[in-house]
Amino acid sequence: MSGHATVEPKSFPRMAKPSLQVPVPPSPARPRRRPLARVTSWLGKGVVQAVLLVVALIWITPLAGLFLSSMRSDGDNAAEGWWTALTDPGQLSLDNYTALFENSGITQAFWNTVLISVPATALVVAIAALAGYAFAWLEFPGRNAIFLVVVGLLVVPVQVGLLPVAKLFGAIGLFGTIPGVILFHVAYGLPFAIFLLRNYFAEIPREMLEAARMDGGTEWRIFSQLILPLGRPALASLAIFQFLWVWNDMLVALLFADSESQPLTVALQSEMRQFGSNIGVLAPGAFLSVVVPLVVFFAFQRHFVQGVMAGSVK
Repeated sequence: MSGHATVEPKSFPRMAKPSLQVPVPPSPARPRRRPLARVTSWLGKGVVQAVLLVVALIWITPLAGLFLSSMRSDGDNAAEGWWTALTDPGQLSLDNYTALFENSGITQAFWNTVLISVPATALVVAIAALAGYAFAWLEFPGRNAIFLVVVGLLVVPVQVGLLPVAKLFGAIGLFGTIPGVILFHVAYGLPFAIFLLRNYFAEIPREMLEAARMDGGTEWRIFSQLILPLGRPALASLAIFQFLWVWNDMLVALLFADSESQPLTVALQSEMRQFGSNIGVLAPGAFLSVVVPLVVFFAFQRHFVQGVMAGSVK
């Protein structure tokens, strides 16, 4: 037996590592809504939805009646109202549309409307985009004074310029032609277009343009690759406005277009003189003139509200 006693090492309890997790305070309990408040909220939404449904029905009923009338014969339209086709679908056929597209006067007027509306819309959007960028971000002498003149032209009614412009077009050989109608629509559409786009472009942060200039971007490159993509909502809204104004115009076309360049609105107005015998042409022609702007509107409608609200005020 040894004289030295063996000492056993003492085991110490292991200390737990400190936790790095920060305690998350409990989220406050959502206050329970009283049953009366829930009923009131539900009723409020129901009233709004009911009002919107009534407005939609009021708006769509004439369009539905026009569509059904365009597919009924002259005898059916003269004998009974269009709503009878809902219970008697046998009245409906495409004969009126077949006769419409075989009518050379109506088809020519339709293509005249396209040839007037599309260039007038494209020119206004292109020129106004360039002018709006210049008024918003370029420094040149008389910029504010010229912009005030453009804004002042917004209050000038179209009727004021009809006779003077008609005399001018007659002197230079544009009276009674499609280019003459296009130029008139472009001239009277530019003030509002420039005002709308200038206000929208002016809301773009200056730092973005300064950074683009520091990177060596020219004014044209900044306009085409920065301003135009950012201004797409305003451009779409302007295109809708201008296209609808030109497509539905009849006053300017009555004065500046002749029988060879008249648009669809004038052609349908001339058919109204024999309304009783031409309902088979008027109904499908009128529906065709309505459905094209609707297609254009719904194609750009997701940009419409944003562009109008952003460009209305500065």
